[in-house]
Amino acid sequence: MTITINNQNFILHPCGAAFWEEKKMLLISDLHLGKIAHFRKHGMAIPEKAVQQNFNRLKNVLELFDSEAIIFLGDLFHSTINTEWDFFAEWTKSVTQQLILVEGNHDIISRKYYADLNIEIYSELIIEGFLLTHHPSKRENFFNLCGHIHPGIKLKGLGRQFLSLSCFFRKPYQMIFPAFGEFTGNFNLIPEENDKVYAIAKDEIIEINLGLV
Repeated sequence: MTITINNQNFILHPCGAAFWEEKKMLLISDLHLGKIAHFRKHGMAIPEKAVQQNFNRLKNVLELFDSEAIIFLGDLFHSTINTEWDFFAEWTKSVTQQLILVEGNHDIISRKYYADLNIEIYSELIIEGFLLTHHPSKRENFFNLCGHIHPGIKLKGLGRQFLSLSCFFRKPYQMIFPAFGEFTGNFNLIPEENDKVYAIAKDEIIEINLGLV
């Protein structure tokens, strides 16, 4: 689905990423690499092959868009360095795009490690009227692109039927990205009158009728 914000076009993809057409930037939030290895280390029975799923999703979305830069909107890596860092370092060798990280609360790894991979790090970015952050922020005269919340939407059906979906959650001044990573979970948000919700329904993006929420 293509949406327009402040005369700029963004293609929303069901993996949770968005492509900023005019800037040729791929925006991804809350990848949380290392989370699966972290959980496995602490005894949770998550299949080791699940680690590769995040990298498969990255590979697939990169093949779809002619991007010149990838901007991670925080929480790129979930914890301290573990075995998944080696997979990530190897992955960076396969991409030609500029890699940029807007720091999130989970991004606690020393900046030196990112510098070694030629990844630029910022606390926030301002690009032509857009404020890119990890935590949702409100700043006058800027439209905020952010993550952190892992937004979801709960839909009600007939009787007591409910369905919870990940979503891009858009307010008049902000859009919160869904979590890109596996095993991240959602936090259901309740839209207000002027909000828009773009839900991820398997392989497509659907704008939700707020009467179903």
